[in-house]
Amino acid sequence: MQYHSVKKGIFHTRPNRFIAHVEVDGAMEVVHVKNTGRCRELLVPGAVVYLEEGRNPARKTKYDLIAVEKGDMLVNMDAQAPNKVFQEWAEEGGFLPGLTLLRPETTWGGSRFDFYWEAGERRGFVEVKGVTLEDDGHARFPDAPTERGVKHLEELIRCQAEGYEAAVCFVIQMAGMKDFAPNDVTHPAFGAALRKAAQAGVRVLAQECRVTPETLTMAGPVAVRL
Repeated sequence: MQYHSVKKGIFHTRPNRFIAHVEVDGAMEVVHVKNTGRCRELLVPGAVVYLEEGRNPARKTKYDLIAVEKGDMLVNMDAQAPNKVFQEWAEEGGFLPGLTLLRPETTWGGSRFDFYWEAGERRGFVEVKGVTLEDDGHARFPDAPTERGVKHLEELIRCQAEGYEAAVCFVIQMAGMKDFAPNDVTHPAFGAALRKAAQAGVRVLAQECRVTPETLTMAGPVAVRL
């Protein structure tokens, strides 16, 4: 996926989940943060960030914060990006060869899953989770408790029990990861639900990405440690 009109800035503060104060070309700007997660290890004062200039002149903020440098690594922070990059990857045959249908935002039971797919007689659901948390090259999810994430895993187990194929794909929004695992310290219930889902037959995938200030591209699989 591609971004346009990207500028570099220096992060200063984040008054709330939705906005940040960023220095751009020597002036302080209020920018929209495209990720409502905590991201405390990423958005630290002085961090180099990348902003996409908005195209709607009526919007309140001129820029969207889309990526941040963490040491020598660039992390994409756009919460909408994982679904887009997964769709591109799946449509190119990366998820499952022979797809005849890939439909976003499909409701089943009490959940709305990110994708419903068909391939011949096979059909199933996929939930996509973006990952921005890493520790010494180990990718982790979530960075904050997510009851919604637990519910999605429980619904995927029910899908599997009713004859659908079910999968959860963790899109790691950075490169060079050693492995992926649930963040049991932050939310042990999510880790327990993920292990239960895997035991029930739900596929657990982790894919890292190549990141530039202007692009995000699926790169390859990362080992999943449950």
